[in-house]
Amino acid sequence: MNAKSRHEDVSFIDCTEAKHASVILEILNEAIVNSTALYDYKPRPPEAMATWFGTKRANGFPVVGAVDEAGTLLGFASWGTFRAFPAFKYTVEHSVYVHHDHRGRGLGEHLLRELVRRAREAQVHVLVGCIDATNTGSIALHTRLGFTHSGTIKEAGFKFGRWLDAAFYQLNLETPAEPVDG
Repeated sequence: MNAKSRHEDVSFIDCTEAKHASVILEILNEAIVNSTALYDYKPRPPEAMATWFGTKRANGFPVVGAVDEAGTLLGFASWGTFRAFPAFKYTVEHSVYVHHDHRGRGLGEHLLRELVRRAREAQVHVLVGCIDATNTGSIALHTRLGFTHSGTIKEAGFKFGRWLDAAFYQLNLETPAEPVDG
C-alpha cells in the first residue's frame, strides 16, 4: 500500500524496504551517534534494515513516512512489540524520528498524530513511548497529544559517559471495541 494523505505540506506514505531503507538507516544512525533518542552505541550496518523491515512486515507494524512534494523522506514513525507476551497484544511501543535537517518544524507532531490515527484503525489500545528523560522536546510533544507519564526507570541506560533515565509515556485509546483473550 502506498496511499498518501495530505497534512499541510507533508504527505504520509507507507515506507518500503526497497525505497526507504537507506534513508531510514541514515536517520537512525545519526540519532545513535549524536543523541540519546536511541540507546545504541554504534551505527547499524545496511544489512540490519532487512531484519528491521522483515519484523515490521511479519507483524503488520506500520512504517509511516513523511515526504515532501519531491518525495524526499523527511522522517518516519513506527511501532513494534511492547512485550513479547500474548496479553500485551493491544499495546505497542512507538517511535518517531525526523531527519536532522528537518527537526523543529512540527514534523514529529504530524507523524505522531498519523501514528495515533493508524493505531485506532489497527485496534491498538495503548501506545507507549520510551523517551530519554532529558529529551524535553519529545516529552512536550507527547504531553501535548494527550500522553501521560507512566513512570521513569532511573539509570536504565549508560551512554556518552553518563547514566540515562528512561521515561515512559502512554496514550490509552478507546479501541478495541471488543477485546478478547487469546
